[in-house]
Amino acid sequence: MKELARLVLVLTLIAAGAGLILSLVERATREPIAEQRRQETLRALSAVLPPADNSPDTDTVSLVVGKDRRGRELQRLFFRGRKGGEVSGVAFKVVAPDGYSGNIAIMVGIDPTGTVTGVEILSHAETPGLGDKITEAWFKEMFKGRNLDNADWRVKKDGGEFDQITGATISPRAVVGAIHRGLDFFKTHQDEILASSGGSGQ
Repeated sequence: MKELARLVLVLTLIAAGAGLILSLVERATREPIAEQRRQETLRALSAVLPPADNSPDTDTVSLVVGKDRRGRELQRLFFRGRKGGEVSGVAFKVVAPDGYSGNIAIMVGIDPTGTVTGVEILSHAETPGLGDKITEAWFKEMFKGRNLDNADWRVKKDGGEFDQITGATISPRAVVGAIHRGLDFFKTHQDEILASSGGSGQ
């Protein structure tokens, strides 16, 4: 009985020690990880937004874009770039759930009229040498200057005007569809997104 009690005590101390160590490591790495994510966001914003003299990551508005399977609200964060106090561009993340190998996360930049100023692929799991060509410059450049009124938002194989990737139509189709849906949402909620907040964020 004493041996069992001693064993339980030892195991309890080991578990408590491991928990303490994990807690200390998490606390020590929390801020560096948060800063790394912030820098990644800033790089993406810089790539897709028109020139701005504010910090778009601190001038944001969040809107409900739908609900998940459990009925919880899904939010989308809109980053606003400003020039001389006026909104010069808006960036937001969209996710294409129908990529060949799963979700494709995309940062989209637009001007206040809803015309695309830049696209950046944030993450994906598409096939190397095929679907992953969505990250190449020529593919992302196709979207610049396009909006809901001057483009047919389908790949050419479906009768639209966006080039697909040879042997990998699913990936570009998913990206085109996700950006199109994002532009639709912006058009519907344009006034809310562009409403001034004094540049201080929300």
